[in-house]
Amino acid sequence: MAGSDIKRIGILTGGGDCPGLNAVIRAVTKTAITDEGWEVYGIEDGFLGLIRNRMRKLEMEDVSNILTLGGTILGTSNKANPKRFAVRYEEDGTPVFEDVTSRVVEHVKERGLDAVVVIGGDGTMSCAASLIEYGLRFVGIPKTIDNDLMQTEMTFGFATAVQTATDALDRIHTTASSHHRVMLVEMMGRNAGWLTLHAGMASGADVILIPEIPFDIDKVCEACMNRTKRGKKFTIIAVSEGAKPIGGEQVVDRVVHDSPDPVRLGGVSEVLSEEIAKRTRLECRATILGHVQRGGTPVAADRVLATEFGLAADRMLRKGKFNRLVTYKNGVIDDCPLEEVADQQRTVPTHHRLVMAARALGVSMGD
Repeated sequence: MAGSDIKRIGILTGGGDCPGLNAVIRAVTKTAITDEGWEVYGIEDGFLGLIRNRMRKLEMEDVSNILTLGGTILGTSNKANPKRFAVRYEEDGTPVFEDVTSRVVEHVKERGLDAVVVIGGDGTMSCAASLIEYGLRFVGIPKTIDNDLMQTEMTFGFATAVQTATDALDRIHTTASSHHRVMLVEMMGRNAGWLTLHAGMASGADVILIPEIPFDIDKVCEACMNRTKRGKKFTIIAVSEGAKPIGGEQVVDRVVHDSPDPVRLGGVSEVLSEEIAKRTRLECRATILGHVQRGGTPVAADRVLATEFGLAADRMLRKGKFNRLVTYKNGVIDDCPLEEVADQQRTVPTHHRLVMAARALGVSMGD
């Protein structure tokens, strides 16, 4: 099917929510209706909507006044992988998985969707890529506060999350100074330290711990003690949830057995707080920012980037460029095959310019 033959498209938001999702929905829908003359169907709760055939037609009024709105008007899910979907649970709570891809294909055909715009991170793109062989057509838009999708330098939602985390670190800074404490602030990011690195640098953190650079607890304690010896009566430590000691393991908060990505990291800041306090006799406190990093109104940069991504997705559909992801590289909006981002994560190079800048400024990276 040529792109010009498209009459009706679907749109879904998958994975964790983030600021800017509604801006993309607005851009895709408005452009599709006014510029292309297509019908647009909103798919509820990510791939769960495709599995359970939950969709509704979107009109112009449905996407008016949502540019600045956080979250997603379509809902989302991070547990709905059609290839491995929990169809029921045993009495002890153990999920029973089945491949329900045939349902997705049936529902797409039943609704007459010529293509689906999928907005999400690596998990969402991996799901979409796995369905290409069944004749479904997708265009992906990169979303995640982790900024960890391959082939794109920037995902929308990241800028807002960095600002939120920076604001939190700034507030922690004042209370740390007042009480002369070592304060650890834990941020999301899974196995990628982009969020912690950017927020840590923006807030002037004294120690930045990211997954890509395993830390030595002795070096972390040394950084805290050196500040005390220089008359600095507090230390700010920005720590990624995926940070781990040299030769050690990440701290797992819990395992969600019915999720495609079951391991949930979290709690490393609390472990570190106790260990630093024991070794240095300094007073320590840990703060886990958690889901506050996902919420709220998107900053201007995310609104603009999300709008550009939405427009680019519609243009790709018009040209028949299916099964590709919208990307951002060197200030240019481009695209790449979905397969190039599926089942991968973009992590921070250990010699990234921000890492080198941190070291030059005397910030400890824990190694």
